[in-house]
Order: sequence, then C-alpha cells, then structure tokens
Amino acid sequence: MDKDIKQHDLSDSKYYFNRELSLIEFNRRVLLEGANSKHPLLERLKFLTILSSNLDEFFMIRVAGLKSQVAAGINYLSYDGKTAEQQLLEIRKQLLPIYKLQEDILIKEILPELSKHGIHVLRSENLMKKDKEYFKDYFFDSIFPLLTPLILSASHPFPRLVNRSLNIAFIIKDPEKKNEETSLAFLQIPMNLPRFLKLESRPDENYVLIESIIKEFAENLFPGLIIEQANTFRITRDADIEIAEDEAEDLISEIEEQIKLRRWGKDPVRLEVNHKMPAHLLKLLSDVLDLEKDDIYIVNRPLNLPDFMSLMKIDHPKLKDESFKPITNLGFQVENSNLFDEIKKQDILVHHPFDSFVSSTVKFVEAAALDSSVYAIKITLYRTGGDSLIIKALQKAAELGKNVTAFVELKARFDEENNIIWARELEQSGVHVIYGVSGLKTHSKIAMVVRNENNKLKTYLHISTGNYNQGTAKLYTDVALFTAKDSFAKEAVTLFNYLTGISHFKDWKEFHVAPINLRQEIIKMINREADKSTKENPGEIIAKMNALAHKEVIQALYKASQKGVKIKLLVRGVCCLKPGIKGISENIEVRSIIGRFLEHSRIFYFKNNGNEEYYISSADWMTRNLHQRVELEIPIYEKRNTKKLKEILESYWSDNTNSWRLLESGEYEKISPKDGEKQFSAQDFFLKKTHKQRQKNN
Repeated sequence: MDKDIKQHDLSDSKYYFNRELSLIEFNRRVLLEGANSKHPLLERLKFLTILSSNLDEFFMIRVAGLKSQVAAGINYLSYDGKTAEQQLLEIRKQLLPIYKLQEDILIKEILPELSKHGIHVLRSENLMKKDKEYFKDYFFDSIFPLLTPLILSASHPFPRLVNRSLNIAFIIKDPEKKNEETSLAFLQIPMNLPRFLKLESRPDENYVLIESIIKEFAENLFPGLIIEQANTFRITRDADIEIAEDEAEDLISEIEEQIKLRRWGKDPVRLEVNHKMPAHLLKLLSDVLDLEKDDIYIVNRPLNLPDFMSLMKIDHPKLKDESFKPITNLGFQVENSNLFDEIKKQDILVHHPFDSFVSSTVKFVEAAALDSSVYAIKITLYRTGGDSLIIKALQKAAELGKNVTAFVELKARFDEENNIIWARELEQSGVHVIYGVSGLKTHSKIAMVVRNENNKLKTYLHISTGNYNQGTAKLYTDVALFTAKDSFAKEAVTLFNYLTGISHFKDWKEFHVAPINLRQEIIKMINREADKSTKENPGEIIAKMNALAHKEVIQALYKASQKGVKIKLLVRGVCCLKPGIKGISENIEVRSIIGRFLEHSRIFYFKNNGNEEYYISSADWMTRNLHQRVELEIPIYEKRNTKKLKEILESYWSDNTNSWRLLESGEYEKISPKDGEKQFSAQDFFLKKTHKQRQKNN
C-alpha cells in the first residue's frame, strides 16, 4: 500500500480545486436556495441578497487581490496551477450565469409572487397622478436638499464615488445651445437615505425605489435642461486593509485611517450598470475607472440588492420561516449564584441557536460580573455586534472592581470600526484592553473566569466555535463548552499569557493552539487514523467545518483515504480537496449544508481504533487559520457531550433536504431522498427537538 501511495505526486495541481472558484460554487448553492420554492418567499429573497453581499466581499477582497497580483507581475500559482490572470478569466465565466439566474429569480419569480401577497415594488410608470403628487412633496421635503449633481466638464473631472454607493448617470442637453452635443452629470445617492419609499396612500405594502423617484423629478436638479437618459450604476473597489504593524506607532489610529480610506475604496475592481446604459457612456465609465470589459457586469434588475434585506422587516409571518424560541440548557436553569457549582459538577455542552446564547454564554459572563467571589475575567473578542450584552457585563465587572482583560481583534475584517468603538468603551470602564498579537489575528473564542473558593483560585472556562455575538448566535449554528477542568484551566492561563507577551511554551497536553501546534496535531491525528486502519477495521474521520484549503492537511487526508480510512467531510463553503479520485480520494465524500441557519460549528471526530476522540475548534482547515491566526481546538471527553456531538455529525450527514454532494468535477449535486426514504433536514430536526424540550420544560 505504501508503495502505491508513493506512485502519486500529491502536490500535483490536478488533485486540487481552485479556492476562488470553489467560493463561487458555494455562492451558486446559496442562490439555488433562493430558487427553491420550498422556502417561504421572503426567505428566498434573503438568499438572493446574501449572494449579492457575498459577491461584494468577494470582489473587494479576493478579486482585488488577484488584480493586484497581475499589476505587480506576481507569478504565484493557485493550488490548481492557475495564474492570477487565468483565475480572473474563469471567475468571470462562472459568475455570468449566476448573475443571470439571480436576475431571473428576482424579476420573474419573487417580485411577481410578492405582489400576489400584497407587497409591491413599483416602478415610476406604475404610479398614478396622486401617487406622484405624494412623492413630489416627499422629494422636495426629504430628498432634494441632500442631492449634489456633478457635471462632467473640463473644470469638473469625474467625481470620486464611494465604494458600493448607488449612482445615477444623466445624459443632458442644453436647448439654448444649437449644437447637438450632450453633457454628462453624475449623482451619488446619499447612503443615509432609505432605499425603499413607502406609498402610504394605497392599501397593502407599496414601495418605490428611491432612484425611481429621483429620476422622476430629476428635472429639478437641472433646471432648463433636457434629460435624455438616466441610468444607475455601481462601483466596487478594492477594500482590503493593509497594515504594517511593525511600522504603525498607534495601531488604532492606523486602522481608523484605513477604515476612512476603505469607505472611498482604492482602485475599482467591478462596475455594475443598468442594461439600458448606452455604449458610449459605458465606455466613458470604464475608461475613467480604468476597467476592462471583463470587469463590467450589465444587469436588468435593481442594483445594490443587499438593500432588499429591509423587506424582511415587513410583518408577514407566512412569507418567513416560522419563528422559534431557543431553550435554556438544563445546566443553566439555576440562579446565577449557583451557576459555577453546576459547571464544576459537570462540563456543559451547548448547541446554538437551539440552546439559548443569552441564557448560557451571556448568563455566564453576567454571573461572573456580579459574583463577589470572582476576581478576574479574561476574554477574546473577535466580532461582538452592536448593543452587546457581553460588553455591558464586562463593563459592569470592571466597575465593580474586578480585574477584566479583553483581547480585542481590531483586524476582524469589516468589523474594525465597531471593534474600535466598543474597545474604547471598555477601556473607559476600566477594562484592560489588549489588541491581539502582532502579525496574527486572534480568532480563538475563549472566556476565563477566576473565582476565590475557600481561599483557593478556581478557574471556569467557556470555549466556543463561534463569536461572542448575540445577534449571529441566533443565525449561526455553533457549539461551546463550559468547563472547570483543572487541566484546561492551566493551559487557558498559558494561552492568555501567550496573547499578552512572548511565550515559547511547548508542553500543551489538552489545547491545540494555532499557529503553535494545531496544524501538527491535525496532521498527526489524520496520520494516526491511517496507521491504525486495516481492511477488517477501517479508520474513520468525520469533520465539520466552514472551509478546507490547506495543502498539507489535504495531502494527509488523501494518504489516509489510500490506507482505507473512511472520511466524511461536511464543508459548508470552500473546499480545495477533490473527492472520488480513483487511488487517491475514493474513500472521501464531501457534503455541504445550506439552510435556514449558517453552518458555522467546527466539530471533528477520529475513530482511533475504537478509542474515539471528539474535538471542537475555532479554526477551519485553511492556511490562514493554521498559520496566521491564534486559534484553539479542545478535546471533548464526557460521554453525554460526545454523544451530543455524535448526534450533530450524524444528523447533518443524514440530511437529504439541504445537503449537496461535491463531485470530482467540482460541481455540487443536490442530495434527495432515495425511493422510500423520508425527507430529513438536520436543522429542522434540531428545531423540532428544541420545541419538544421547551414543552417538556414548561
């Protein structure tokens, strides 16, 4: 068998999928959920808006990075052997049909169906005379004073337009001039104006897009001139923040400056335009923005689709997923004063959003803040969201004289500004705020509470796969462990010391920490599974994560597959591993779950010749996670908790409703129930289980 393995060069590019194209495939699956009529109508619309948001970030970061490589003449090859130029061409090829399908679903299906349910997105030509009178008053009272049209002329160059802003290009003519020449003017619609304007004079829910109203009354922007055409367009710019930490004297000030620059963006990377835009205007825009033809996307739908998420606020329950209330885990159905005794009795594993985040994680931090026996709280914060109960609890703890330390990651992409705001609020409350480790992002999710119990210090921990964010905890699936294990406590102290200073600690027995030993431990466990695997007793690995894009880890999985190890991978998004290759990965199957909740938990199982091991982690199996971030993986020992993790893994693998199978071609096929097999959705299973448990508790 070893001889056979050596015959294959596992570094060969033919054994890998392209990271960027795999990400596009993920977004295709998101879009196809929007096409799925089994979802309520507004939920389908939500998937379409998520796709647009995802593509915005994809262009601002991934495409921008590839274009920068081309501009710099960097000849770095992707895992599958493509140059940056080749990847850009393939990205365009893959995205065009996605754009078209998104357009068709929105215009031909979702908007007409919404109209049948009394939710209308009207065009200006659909407005009656009285409607136009209403909007005329609204235009002059609430819009007109904020608009700044900019003429294009020798003394007025092309304006610097904000990244992702919605803009209108006007072709105007002066009737007093005898020549037939036209002029161009541009208007950036202020981003603080509502996109949907409600028409109160009609029954039902009637909305008009703000750009339609501006176009309708645009003659007031150009008195005495004739508007021949008005077309919307949108620019996406490079928005990646680059910080030379070793040169930045004040990291916060440097990031604040970079955030300001991001709003305007750097070089344009994409131009989206209305399909009616004339060719000469399109050429002018592409020339002044220095964009190629392949950077332009022409659409026959409203631009800036993420704005359509606001329609989710409409009170129409039948058009949305049925609401649900999470349950309070049995270990947390106690008074705050008794919570630590419960954790000391036994480790508690929670599964969000089915187990309440507020009545577990928030309660843990709030109990620590108010408990007079608690001396210290330490926590890592990556994304916490707005109006955070965790932040308020930490502030309260500091105000009560506790020693509170928060490790804030300022470089959490697109959350930098929020993180700076509440980091300063924490400091003002007396919290000791530390801004991560130089050169690394602190992505681990751990909270440590130190209590004085009978004149001895006792440590309690919360370790999670997800962020300390009460908002996303309702939308993302994650798992977390509450524990008072002394062996964990010792290494938690060491981990926090690593975050605050220089540490060369190597004697990790419980924790796997990136970039110190996590990569090595993952590969060691995969190799161990291969070494112990026999034909009579094959090894088994089940891994649930968001992304798999680490060459060394993939090669270890290939070798394990060649040794007969049965490998089941639940990878929500990017996957660079090719399953089903004869002699290489025929024992590997990859599935992806796309559903109501964003699958975010990272859970890992190794058969280990019958001595089964389960782990939870903050890290995906990606280069950035294992080399460029501080990540944490921990073992789960208690039988009732490993049983819970086993149920999660088995349920998701059994899903035949929201699951997709990755093919050797790189495409995904939807998994459907076999003949005689009942439909099974893992997320629905846990929702129903939650409902039954709540009824039982009541």
